Amino acid sequence: MAGATNITWHDSAITKKERREQNGHQSFILWFTGLSGSGKSTVANAVAKALFDRQIRNYVLDGDNIRFGLNKNLGFSEEDRKENIRRIGEVAKLFVDAGQVVLTAFISPFQEDRNQVRQLVEDNEFIEVYVKCPLEECEKRDPKGLYQKARKGEIRQFTGIDSPYEEPAAPELVVETNLHSVEECVDQVIAYLEERKFI
Repeated sequence: MAGATNITWHDSAITKKERREQNGHQSFILWFTGLSGSGKSTVANAVAKALFDRQIRNYVLDGDNIRFGLNKNLGFSEEDRKENIRRIGEVAKLFVDAGQVVLTAFISPFQEDRNQVRQLVEDNEFIEVYVKCPLEECEKRDPKGLYQKARKGEIRQFTGIDSPYEEPAAPELVVETNLHSVEECVDQVIAYLEERKFI
């Protein structure tokens, strides 16, 4: 894919710092990664509600929802998955610049891709949250019936079955949804953010 030419970056008249001051809080990415069915979207949305209740402006970017619009032209090949995450990273960076907290819920199976998103933003603006859940438990849950289809060969290149998931090498946070309730996972995330003065 060729890059655009004849373009010039225009600096905003309002800085990230000024937007943060107006909002009254820091801005950063909470990047939820994990297998399909691990509970990424559930936990991310519950954390978003907890932040909203504290007057912290935030928005959730969810894997399926993004594929209805921004990334509807992408499939699930390794190349398309990488492009999917690249685009999400760029959008998440805009939210951080706007002074908001952005929560992303994507399988994002490749460490390299998650690292590239981390490199888009400044230090302390990317928090990787590994939503850890054994494959067997995710298959039992199978909320969308995708594992069943993958096992039958109806879905190809499905993460955890015939496409790899690379566990985060050094995530800021690990929440284990097979061991803890959604509420406990939310408390864990909020406690982490409080301890490190993100909120």
